[in-house]
Amino acid sequence: MTENNIIKPSLFMAILPIILTLTILGIQLFYYGDFTPHIPLAIGIAITATLGWFRGYRWDDMEKGVMHVIRVGLPSIAILMTVGMIVGVWIASGTVPALIYYGLKVLNPEIFLAAAMVLCAVVSVSLGTSWGTTGTVGLALMGIGSGFDVPMYWTAGAVVSGAFFGDKISPLSDTTNLAPAVTGVNLFDHIRNMLPTTVPAMLIALVIYIFVGFNLIGSNEVDFSKIEAITNGLESNFNLSFYVLLPPLLVIALALKKMPALPSLFAGVFAGALLALFVQGASVHEIFNFMQSGYKIETGVSEIDGLLNRGGVQSMTWVITLVVIALGFGGVLERTKCLETIITAILSRVKSFFGLQASATGAAIATNLVAGDPYLSIALPGRMFAPAYVDKGYSKLNLSRAVEEGGTLISPLIPWNAGGAFVITALGLGIAEGNIENLLYIPLAFACWLSPLIGLTYAALGLFSPKMSAEELDRYQREEEEMTENKTVEVRKGANMSAKHA
Repeated sequence: MTENNIIKPSLFMAILPIILTLTILGIQLFYYGDFTPHIPLAIGIAITATLGWFRGYRWDDMEKGVMHVIRVGLPSIAILMTVGMIVGVWIASGTVPALIYYGLKVLNPEIFLAAAMVLCAVVSVSLGTSWGTTGTVGLALMGIGSGFDVPMYWTAGAVVSGAFFGDKISPLSDTTNLAPAVTGVNLFDHIRNMLPTTVPAMLIALVIYIFVGFNLIGSNEVDFSKIEAITNGLESNFNLSFYVLLPPLLVIALALKKMPALPSLFAGVFAGALLALFVQGASVHEIFNFMQSGYKIETGVSEIDGLLNRGGVQSMTWVITLVVIALGFGGVLERTKCLETIITAILSRVKSFFGLQASATGAAIATNLVAGDPYLSIALPGRMFAPAYVDKGYSKLNLSRAVEEGGTLISPLIPWNAGGAFVITALGLGIAEGNIENLLYIPLAFACWLSPLIGLTYAALGLFSPKMSAEELDRYQREEEEMTENKTVEVRKGANMSAKHA
């Protein structure tokens, strides 16, 4: 039986594997209190594949869907491994210790959260990667926050707000390029159209972090003897010269020259390795171990040891395996047309522009929640919703903004999503070890969830919701004609091949 002959699932059959998987996931997380979502998602693949089998799909078909989506996610897996190497090497080189040291010297508790968000935003816009920013600058900020006695979840919320803001509007970001690509709009038009939601969200978050810094944290509660112990410990164990700050400057310079993220980050690995070798006195074999297994140190200061004993490719295996399984689950859901059926059912009930915008944002969030992958959460709704915007006479810039905000910004707020799993691991939040209170970073990452809410408010009020221009409509019609012609050619080729075999 060919795929064309298989009837699409009913809405109930499309939702059933998702409900069953989320139920198993809920039992694992909330009943057993075990934050390891890998096996529930793997069981979800088996459930979806079994239901697909009874509808006529065969494993070869579904395996192709699984592997296709995993291949799409391979660049993010490569970045994860590279970031793991960067963390280990930049600690060994003195880069991360220097950032913590100077941060504790220069910053004060009142402005720390606001400064953390702004710094991560600037670095993320420059690098075009929220993951790279979180794993390096974000890690250093966690150390500074520890010195100021700021709860981990507050620091993590500020880091995530800033880092993923940059990933949302940087022209170097893969997700920022993906959203306009799948919706068929111009990249820089897409970025400009996101500013009306992004800027207010960041300003509101900034005000909240300043208020919290002056009213809930404050310098009176800080144990300055603890800060002194940390800075003295860093000074005695690392050479904190200016040279150790060169790796991040190199990576930012390469990013500004529009070098791809992966080679730019690996250049940072190489630069950090040279500094660890010649400035900190590490051996080549030790550097290889830092890249593989992470940095190890015993300073006698628990805050330093707890923060700097991390990194390496192996530290990312928990996240990488979760990403692969989540991608596989998303792939089998897409291949068996479960996600398509759900989105089609939503579109059939949408009557207003607000409903359309809410549905597109919600579909991106739901795909993030179910499939665990930010790329699929942008690509799938971006493809499926585009004709509806054209039919209602609204620019697809509204759609690209909706899927970017529901995809990129919500990804780090879902713990079993690739983005959320990375944040938890890279910032050392210790959720798997039972520190569930650190999940409070999710509501405290204000910029991430405020932005889509502001976007929906605009849609309800008719603000910053551009209509489709004549130029955009003409371009869309030409693209549709080309696709129709290509499909006609493919059908004719298939018919000719069939005639030859007959």
